[in-house]
Amino acid sequence: MELWFQDEARVGNKGRLCHRWWRRGERPPGVQQIGYKWAYIFTAIRPATGEDVTLVLPTVNTETMQIFLDLVAASRPTHVHIVMVLDGAGWHQSKDLTVPDNITLVVLPPYSPELNPVERVWLYLRERFLSLRLFETTEAIIDACCDAWNRLVAEQGRIRSLCAYPWIEKVCS
Repeated sequence: MELWFQDEARVGNKGRLCHRWWRRGERPPGVQQIGYKWAYIFTAIRPATGEDVTLVLPTVNTETMQIFLDLVAASRPTHVHIVMVLDGAGWHQSKDLTVPDNITLVVLPPYSPELNPVERVWLYLRERFLSLRLFETTEAIIDACCDAWNRLVAEQGRIRSLCAYPWIEKVCS
């Protein structure tokens, strides 16, 4: 059995402001775009090892969740069973969703995002790579998400350090 955590993040035109070092008494420059173009980063992370399965897709719904679950199931050996902890989004609990045999979904209690370590990954990506940017097209948003994720993965051990909650380490040991 392996413990994994799953979540999605929406990235798009309505960017997120972040903290910047700047001269005292002056406002730092920054851009924010008003618009309604989005892309979604789907990820499942195994905190014990820092492994991940990630997709960037233009929409989020039951169909895209099915694609993602099938990818996660295919990425693991057949003898491994995945316990995947996720939030209670509608597309996670849809009757049209067919959960693969080697995955068991465990839904977190409502209003408890602090229990999902993937939330820290989203904060890190937005702070370091996705803030104060303008995106002209959905394809540009997808490219930026892919680039940000690849830069995160290139930092050896970063995913594991972001997701290593003490209670998770106790459960996994």
